[in-house]
Amino acid sequence: MARTPSEYAVHIMLEGGHREEVRFSTIQDFQKWYSGELVPKSASTEFINVPLKTTQGEYMVVRPSQVVALRVEPVFYGSVDREY
Repeated sequence: MARTPSEYAVHIMLEGGHREEVRFSTIQDFQKWYSGELVPKSASTEFINVPLKTTQGEYMVVRPSQVVALRVEPVFYGSVDREY
């Protein structure tokens, strides 16, 4: 039986070695942001907003030209904690 992820963690690797993690509720939310904000402005040095689902009023901006890689990881919440 296939499990459905509770959310998606997106790891953003930036030029210079910095890493940030943001979370999206659905893969469609990530795809909408990726194809609507990041890809069209990929060569731009202007800041774009990165949606955060943390405290209200907190935000992050990045320069799309400085994004080196993205890693999308499904996150599953369950009753069993397997962290060691």
